[in-house]
Amino acid sequence: MLYEPGDHPASAAALAKTADIAVVFVTRHELEGYDIPDLSLPNGQDQLIEAVAAANPNTIVVLETGNPVAMPWLPRVRAVLAAWYPGQKGGEAIAEILFGKTNPSGRLAMTFPVDASQSMRPQLPGFGSEPGAPVTVAYGEGSDVGYRWYARQGVLPLFPFGFGLSYTSFTYSRLEVMDKDSVQASVTVSNTGGQAGAEVVQFYLTNVTGEPRYRLLAFEKVFLDPGASKAITLEVDPRLLADFVSSCPCWDVRAGVYGLAVGRAAGQHELTTRLELNWRQLPP
Repeated sequence: MLYEPGDHPASAAALAKTADIAVVFVTRHELEGYDIPDLSLPNGQDQLIEAVAAANPNTIVVLETGNPVAMPWLPRVRAVLAAWYPGQKGGEAIAEILFGKTNPSGRLAMTFPVDASQSMRPQLPGFGSEPGAPVTVAYGEGSDVGYRWYARQGVLPLFPFGFGLSYTSFTYSRLEVMDKDSVQASVTVSNTGGQAGAEVVQFYLTNVTGEPRYRLLAFEKVFLDPGASKAITLEVDPRLLADFVSSCPCWDVRAGVYGLAVGRAAGQHELTTRLELNWRQLPP
């Protein structure tokens, strides 16, 4: 294993050309009270990745960032590992994933857009103003933020909320939904690959009486050996299916047919179904 600090893309590319695999670590410092101007990597790191990937087709990028980043180089690298800010044991954890000792099972807790133009506010209100200057922001999206905003706008992001890969594969079968005191979904998950691993099963609301409404209702991580299957039950907090009525105040579950789906990420559904619910009110 050889190390190159990456100060000069040409030097990094020259070393990468001699290697079987090149691993490029990139970072972006982020903290509370500090706005970044865009989603690019600072200090020429995008150019560093491009140079290394051009020299070695087996390039892996490790992101140590706190938020989504733009990836103009994505088609030219073999893999991307989102390590976030992993702390003092991060090096060991990253190495175990890269060398296959650990099967990754993390899932994105936020949507990665293609670039800033896909974000809710491509231009930050008040960016560049003097500290303390008044800023007005109109939150017209209401509660449809994050993955729900992308679903409402029909925007296909780079990587959706809930996305994550594994060294094995999984299938879903036998989806059943029922309405007891709360909505429940049962589904069977099978490990169809050659390694033990974990799948994060995600249960989504997709529409109410034909009106689009997207919302994560429940999720569960399932650990399975190769060839194993497991039936799990996901229970939904009824308020996630309701509208809040301030005049009551109460939660109002509308009567009608509800579109439901299970899958491995927002918008990546494996099985879909429908369930008819009667009107009901819930306490606040």
